[in-house]
Parts: sequence; C-alpha cells; structure tokens
Amino acid sequence: MDKKTIQQLAERHGTPLLIIDHERIRKNYRELRKRLPRIQVYYAIKANADPAIISTLLKLGSSFDVASLNEFNLLFDQVKHLEPRALQDFIWNKIIYANPVKKPDSLHVLNLYKPLLTYDSVEEMKKIKLHSPDAGLLLRIKISDEGSVVKFSNKFGIDPDQAMDLIKKTKENHMTIEGISFHAGSQCNQPGNFVKALRTVADIFSQADARGYEIGETVTKGYPIKIVDIGGGFPVRYKGDEQSFEELSAIINKEVDRLFPREKVLLLAEPGRFLVANAGTAVASVVLAKHSTIPPSYHIDDGVYHTYSAMVYDHIPINVHAVKGGTPKECRLFGPTCDGLDTLSENEYIHNTGKVFLPDLHEGDLVYTENMGAYTTASSTYFNGMPPAKVVHINL
Repeated sequence: MDKKTIQQLAERHGTPLLIIDHERIRKNYRELRKRLPRIQVYYAIKANADPAIISTLLKLGSSFDVASLNEFNLLFDQVKHLEPRALQDFIWNKIIYANPVKKPDSLHVLNLYKPLLTYDSVEEMKKIKLHSPDAGLLLRIKISDEGSVVKFSNKFGIDPDQAMDLIKKTKENHMTIEGISFHAGSQCNQPGNFVKALRTVADIFSQADARGYEIGETVTKGYPIKIVDIGGGFPVRYKGDEQSFEELSAIINKEVDRLFPREKVLLLAEPGRFLVANAGTAVASVVLAKHSTIPPSYHIDDGVYHTYSAMVYDHIPINVHAVKGGTPKECRLFGPTCDGLDTLSENEYIHNTGKVFLPDLHEGDLVYTENMGAYTTASSTYFNGMPPAKVVHINL
C-alpha cells in the first residue's frame, strides 16, 4: 500500500488503524482457484471474522469454514434471506464446521441444517449422534506438521492406525461418514506433509472399501462421492523465504490427480491466512519519542495486546516502516500498554522479534506494517482499557 493512502486514511480516521484492501482479497481468491482448480475453497473465518470480508468472499462464490456457533451466525446473517430450500443447500454445500470439539448446545442448533462436521474421537462421535444425528461427518486424522509455524497435531486428529476402528464404530452408530480431513499446520513450509497426508487418506479409503465401510453418501455416476479436506496452512510470504505457493500447489495437484479420480472424490481446503494476510496494513502513531535513550525508544499506539497480537499467538515476523523518509537507525519499539511484554523489538518473550530500524521519529509520526490481515484483530484485546484498532475497508 502506498504511503500517500496510508497518510490520508490516518488523517481521516485516526490511529491505530487496520486497513483492509478487498481487491487484494479478490486477487488471492482468484490465485487459489487458479492454482488449485479441483479444490473447493472454504474460507477459515477464524483468520479474520470481519463481516465485510465474509461478504466479499461470499460474492466470489467462496465456501466457509466455521469453528463456533458465533462464526456460523456471522455467515448465517448474510444468507438468512434465502428461501428455505436454498438456505439448506447453502449450509450443506458451503459450510463446514471444522472444529473437532463442539458444545452440545451448538450441535442442537446446527442439526436443523444437517451440517457437515469434523470429529476425531469416539467420544465426539457419540456426542454428535446424541445432539446432531442428521450431520454428515469428516474424520480428522493426525498427520505430520513438522516445518509448520503453528502446529495442530498435538491437539487434533486421530492416529491413522486407529482410523479404521473409529470408522467401524461410527458406521455401527448409523452415522454418515462423508470423508477424511487433515491439517498440515499453519504456514506449512514442507510440501511433503501434504503428500504423505494425501497418501494416508487414499490408504484409509482403500481399507474402508475392502471392509465394506462405505464413505460418502451422495452417489454420482454409480459411485459414492468421498470428500477429502486438505485443510489450510498455505504459506504467506512474510519474510520472502517461505515455501512458494506456486510450487506447493503443483505438488498437491499432481498427487490428488494421481490418487483421487475426479468422479469419485470432492476436494476441499480451508485457507484463512492465505486469503487475508497481505490484505491488511496496520498503521500506528508515535505517542512518545525518547531520543535520550540509546538507542532511541518509540512508543506507538498499537502493540502486542492489539493488532500485533499475531506476534505472540501466531508467531508472525513483523517489519515496521515509517511513513516519513530519512536514514533508518536502530531503535526500540514499544506498544502503548503498561506491560513490558508489549515490546515490538528484540522481545525476550517472543522468539521471532529482532532489531528495528526506523528514521528519527517524533510524536505524531506514522509507522505501518504490512501483511497484518490474518490473526491480528482476531486476537486483539481491550487490555488497559485500550480498544482494538479501527478497521477501514478500501476497494470494496
């Protein structure tokens, strides 16, 4: 984003500010569809649940991954005007509840729409049987997420060696298994994780077929359609040395075409970060400039309890720039709260922070950080009574 636009928006709206560029979201969606043509895109609302973002992706034809009843309702509010049959079709075809752990009261509500749900244990299956018996199920398996910045295998997924036993128990409970899901971890830099996972899914399908455990309910051309949900984790170029999505998508395409016939398998993905990260630019103002310290220290009106929370919870690296010109010099950069954790440079508590270099700044000068559209406002707080950054949308 150009500095002139940043300056104008900051003057109009004040700071802290998060600018969301919807043309960038559209570009990301089109790239994903182009490079993974067999994949139905389910935007992971958890990355950024702003209703305007949901609306933009809805217009593009995106499907959606929700992780709570509240996220479901954010989407439902934008489609509830549909006729009952169209609404039911939308919820079945365009929504997946991809959190393998669900509250019973949420399942009661969701059962009205015969939802598509993930699970990874016999206990969750029995809960779904009791509270949402009309649901279709995706069995989530555990796969390697080595090389990914944020890992999930410690918490979710059944070991593939135990999958057949759980499939057997699910079928005995007369529940419909639509397919298999996995997640290679967020910011996955190891294409081999996807390759191994896809081969594991194909092996589970073969074992299920051999034992007569039908997976997939909808029959097309004489075959039940199995669903393979490859999760998300497609890397964003924060530093520039991350795995190329072009290369990753080519590897995924080759493997899915080899393993899964088009007429028998429907492929889904749940990208969040990939669609919105580079659409967000955080803008903050200097509220105190200490030139008496060595190096100089700048306190700005946004920090790790707000938009920069992604440094803590999402482990993203940041690169802060100044709107004004000048020779960059080493400095220390702090957020606005009274906690020492609220440090954006060389933070001993946050492993991915390093030195920051900015020109001489004074009170009121603007700084900005790009690639801040994902997992930023999502985890922002009101610590010290300081509200999150104002969100401004452009190119709607």
